[in-house]
Amino acid sequence: MEQRIGSSSKPLKGAGFDPAFIPGLTSPVSAEPEDAEPETDEAEAEAAEAAVSDEDAASVEDADAGAAEKSEDAEESAESEEPEESETPEGPVFEAADRRAKIVADRKGVRLTLDEESCEFRWDEIGAVETEAPRFGKRFTVTVHTPDRRWYPIEIEATARSRFTEWEEQLDAVLDAYFEE
Repeated sequence: MEQRIGSSSKPLKGAGFDPAFIPGLTSPVSAEPEDAEPETDEAEAEAAEAAVSDEDAASVEDADAGAAEKSEDAEESAESEEPEESETPEGPVFEAADRRAKIVADRKGVRLTLDEESCEFRWDEIGAVETEAPRFGKRFTVTVHTPDRRWYPIEIEATARSRFTEWEEQLDAVLDAYFEE
């Protein structure tokens, strides 16, 4: 008969010991280090000029022209994308924000942001939207419930308690317009 020396218990696995156990709780590791800076067209042009001798000045001008064409193409593509984002929303819009949190509800759905974290829900992903105004204090709570029994609360600090009724009315107008029960 064999006997082991030491503990016979297996190491525990779970969220209590490893936060990465829950998918989505921690951010994925990026392949690029944070302190690395992306190179810009200007940095590329300066590097090209430093490497080229006086007799290759003509090729430098060609490189500058190519960099200018790249920047013009980038500006044109940015201009073509702008009208899509700058469309004026049709219908009611609810937006409330404080120094850390922000909530936006419009025709696309509900977007919650807290510090650098954010989540977005389309109207077909939402089971219910609940609001709560505290009896004391200035923290207005909006909770988005999904059909799979998950909920996502966010608290917005109001400048005055009178904002609660204004926010309730605006959010009700958005929910009446877009939310289908």
